[in-house]
Amino acid sequence: MTVLITGATGLVGQELVSLLLQNGFTVHYLSTSKSKLVSQNNYKGFYWNPKTSEIDLNALTDVEVIVHLAGASVAKKWTPSYKQEIIESRVLSTRLLYKALQKNSHQVKHIVSASAIGIYPNDLNYIYHETDDRVDNSFLGNVVQQWEDEVNQFEKLHIKVAKIRIGIVLAKNGGALLEMAKPIKMGVGAAFGSGEHYQSWIHIQDLVGIFQFVIENQYSGVFNGVAPYPVTNSELTKTIAKTLGKPLFLPNIPQFVMRIMLGEMHQILFSSQHVSCRKLLDLKYQFKFASLERALNDLLK
Repeated sequence: MTVLITGATGLVGQELVSLLLQNGFTVHYLSTSKSKLVSQNNYKGFYWNPKTSEIDLNALTDVEVIVHLAGASVAKKWTPSYKQEIIESRVLSTRLLYKALQKNSHQVKHIVSASAIGIYPNDLNYIYHETDDRVDNSFLGNVVQQWEDEVNQFEKLHIKVAKIRIGIVLAKNGGALLEMAKPIKMGVGAAFGSGEHYQSWIHIQDLVGIFQFVIENQYSGVFNGVAPYPVTNSELTKTIAKTLGKPLFLPNIPQFVMRIMLGEMHQILFSSQHVSCRKLLDLKYQFKFASLERALNDLLK
């Protein structure tokens, strides 16, 4: 099967490409950087530029599934212009894919798009399932809703749509875990605020496993891309410290301090989303790293 991936050179994209190639898929990918285009037997890159609506239509040859991961990182300071980039990188790229399929003959039957648990409102007590349709009244909630609304348009082309709402991705080579581990390694780690807010996490190998699982079974609808046992920020911080064999003795970091340092983006660190993956478990997806201890031992030791 030939799969077209956007965002293939990012943290999750690289891991997914590797998994799909190991499992006999042919991978096409779209990149805005011509220097990142390679052409091998079962792995080919094609140029696109969502800002100027350019796309190499050869990318669609023999493609049955599109995996849409492209989007500017939310882990950079949210200046007004960068907030615009966060939205446009998701909306314009999705629109360009839609128009390419609408105007040209193709064999695409399924689109599997990244999304984020940031769509769910900040809540210390509620457990979120895929059927929950409340949207957080925040910049991130708005971004994810606009992104999902664009992806839903593909149903008009009789293409199955799956959206994977991704939690905090734990990985060796980048992302949140590296940033969390840095101060702890230096002996200055601490939880944020009360530390009681829930953080729904996932090991990167399980995340890409979920993408493959959804592709192979041609599933549609919303899936929460999180591990079965979310933890509080305090538990996460303590478990990272324990895995690294480092003490935690500093008081929790007050929210106002992070607001001064990071501006509006500090919300990511204090928002509580206790998210359930019951739907994936019911469909018999097998997690490799269901417990946080196991995930951190794999990634930090």
